Amino acid sequence: MAQLWGGRFTKETDELVYKFNASIGFDQKMLSEDVEGSTAQAKMLAKIGIISDEEADLIVNTIKDIVSDVESGKLKITEKYEDVHSFIESNLIDRIGDTGKKLHTGRSRNDQVALDMRLYTRKNVLSIKEDLLELLKVLLDLMRSNIDTYMPGFTHLQKAQPVTLSHHLCAYFEMFKRDVLRLEDIYKRMNFSPLGAGALAGTTYPLDRKFVADELGFYDPTVNSMDSVSDRDYLLEFLSALSIIMMHLSRFSEEMIIWNSNEYRFIELDDAFSTGSSIMPQKKNPDIAELVRGKTGRVYGALMSLLTTMKGLPLAYNKDMQEDKEVSFDAFKTAHDCITMFTGMLSTTRFNKEIMAKSATKGFINATDAADYLVKKGMPFRDAHRVIGEIVLYCIERSIAIDDMKIDELKEFSELFDNDIYEEISLKTCVSKRLTAGAPGERSMIEAIEKENAFLAVRL
Repeated sequence: MAQLWGGRFTKETDELVYKFNASIGFDQKMLSEDVEGSTAQAKMLAKIGIISDEEADLIVNTIKDIVSDVESGKLKITEKYEDVHSFIESNLIDRIGDTGKKLHTGRSRNDQVALDMRLYTRKNVLSIKEDLLELLKVLLDLMRSNIDTYMPGFTHLQKAQPVTLSHHLCAYFEMFKRDVLRLEDIYKRMNFSPLGAGALAGTTYPLDRKFVADELGFYDPTVNSMDSVSDRDYLLEFLSALSIIMMHLSRFSEEMIIWNSNEYRFIELDDAFSTGSSIMPQKKNPDIAELVRGKTGRVYGALMSLLTTMKGLPLAYNKDMQEDKEVSFDAFKTAHDCITMFTGMLSTTRFNKEIMAKSATKGFINATDAADYLVKKGMPFRDAHRVIGEIVLYCIERSIAIDDMKIDELKEFSELFDNDIYEEISLKTCVSKRLTAGAPGERSMIEAIEKENAFLAVRL
């Protein structure tokens, strides 16, 4: 068992204890991050004169060889090593002897793992952001091509007012746009280097923490050494952001599932993003959307797990923090997979525009417009609301729409009705006259699309 801390101990660690304590089974995912940190550490040690330039070059090149051997399969990362840090250092020492032992000068595994996790998380913040930008591109294309695709808007899952598919999709664009902004904000707050904090109180060596921070693309070193090794706020923020992203995906998935149902038939999912039934040959199931909806709870679980782990920990580092990795790694991958799958599903979905428009003509979704018509004729809104409510009841009893009523019938409810009512409550008019900022009218939607395009343009 490769351990870097045996000097103080007189007996071997119990094998079960060793396995329970070890993290190599999952933290090997941070191999490249550990290499980045160790490379910067070696360069810094040479800069301040702790090791020579030649020793630094030997360390850096040997670490590269170790990684190359891992990638080729020549060297295996096994449970012989406690963690990824001991894997690198043990193999380094085996290959170059005492020079390899100098790499850890002024460094603790506490600040080393804090660095690795921050680097790994930072990479995933950027990766998830790119995933979201791809999804936003698909949404924007659909918005552009569906400005005049009419559909019912809903509240309480009941038809409420007419909108367009472009307008509906724009709501999700706004959600995912906020997600991108959250990730950018997290990046700004987390991008500080903890390396050089030591175990918790820094070191007596004259380490150049600013040099290391610059080498690794951080803004600056962290300010407090105790906070440096015990901080997981950035990870909690990222898991929170991922949970919100998954919530948005889940809401959208729920709508896709509803729209795909036989009762709605608003969409036709591509065969490549659907599955069938083993017993019912007619079935075409929205499994991707259902899995995205289901996996949302998995990401929520990671956030709650880490919040619970961190809530009672005193300063500074505690072994409990090792529990941050498995749940986080799973959440990172789950969110990435879900965004990618959902983007593919959405980009290949066919929208049944005629069915959507036909659905928008039912359910009295022009009732508000009929009330507004009476208001424009001089009737107080509350009175207009009552009159149209009575008309809706009249129509329900006869299984007709407001549009189906003859002008004489309408006049029985109010003399203010005239033949222009039919044009005023047509589907096209109901949508097109909604021109306030954020509304589904064509002019408003063109303005919205221009704004969303500008948001994407500076990030692609």
